[in-house]
Amino acid sequence: MDTFLHEIRQEWKDHILPFWLGLKDEAHGGFYGEVDVDLHVHKKADKGGIATARLLWSFSAAARVTGENIYKDAARHAFLFLQEHLIDPVYGGMYWMVDHTGRPADTCKHVYAQAFAIYALSEYAQATGDTDALPLAMELFHLLEQKGYDRTRQAYGEQFDRMWNTQPNELLSENGVTAHITMNTHIHVLEAYTGLLRIQPDEEVRNALANVLDILYSRVYDASARRLEVFFDSDWRSLLDLTSYGHDIEASWLIEDAMNVLGHHPPKYVDMVVDIAHAVAERAIQPDGSLINEREGDRVDTSRIWWVQAEGIVGFYNAYQRTQDERFLQIVRDLWAYTRQYIVDSRPGGEWFWSVQADGKPDPREIAGPWKCPYHNSRFCIEMLERMGTK
Repeated sequence: MDTFLHEIRQEWKDHILPFWLGLKDEAHGGFYGEVDVDLHVHKKADKGGIATARLLWSFSAAARVTGENIYKDAARHAFLFLQEHLIDPVYGGMYWMVDHTGRPADTCKHVYAQAFAIYALSEYAQATGDTDALPLAMELFHLLEQKGYDRTRQAYGEQFDRMWNTQPNELLSENGVTAHITMNTHIHVLEAYTGLLRIQPDEEVRNALANVLDILYSRVYDASARRLEVFFDSDWRSLLDLTSYGHDIEASWLIEDAMNVLGHHPPKYVDMVVDIAHAVAERAIQPDGSLINEREGDRVDTSRIWWVQAEGIVGFYNAYQRTQDERFLQIVRDLWAYTRQYIVDSRPGGEWFWSVQADGKPDPREIAGPWKCPYHNSRFCIEMLERMGTK
């Protein structure tokens, strides 16, 4: 696997990270909000809270792994923009969107976005020791537990206005439904609390992480179908016959990571991790090595999306580590070969395409934007380098 690791490290250090470093906005702070499919940088595009948090996480993780100051400086640049422009000084929490100068553009508060802020601040604190970061992460954690968690329903909410009044979940609902509860928000709260507990061994954080893990198993996971349900009404009734293959395989390794940090591996959770990986492998891996997006009823979305391939590589390698089943290792090799050939954008100044179709033709989606950031693909590189024993 030496060639495999060399290719991944090269892609991360020589391609992914330089692209995002090149989007640093020295005039207004943060990073430019959009690069379109033709690689035009839109310097006056709005800057998203999620994008800023993901950039903060990515550069912080790069600084932690490499020790290089260029990434530490970029992480500091992202942190200052988040701290000064995206955190609401009156009602708390992170805004959804600001304009290119840092003025609030959409002041709604989404639990999903708060989770990413916690995740990023935890990584930044671990990487740099910045004494402002961890208190802010803990402030957001307590706010999320106070405003975002419904103890009666045992569910994290979704969308709120600036004052934390509940709003319809327009931002994280898709497929023709408006969901009161989503799997996506819960797996990223899990991810955030795992990162926070890793640096802050606080009993309240530990209990909250254990609770999210239990919610995923008891409320979200369908053991008979070996999948996570995606959208729910306010009483935890599933709204669609939908399987999101990318979220399933991503969740499988995030659940494993949470168990590792908690130091507790209940057999039912381990079975969930392995069964999800087997199910995705059986249902969604294609003859060309790629991983398709989702199935809703009889309709299959065969798009090969950038983040789905990245999370698939980590998820299937995690399944290999858990089971030693060589089939998972072969899937990892094939997924990377496909990603390298079709998803990686080899144009000068490019990064990764948003997605490609079955014929390998890229979709005309943005290369950087409110959702398209280096978090998935840089994290895949870091996870594989660390899991396989080299940095």
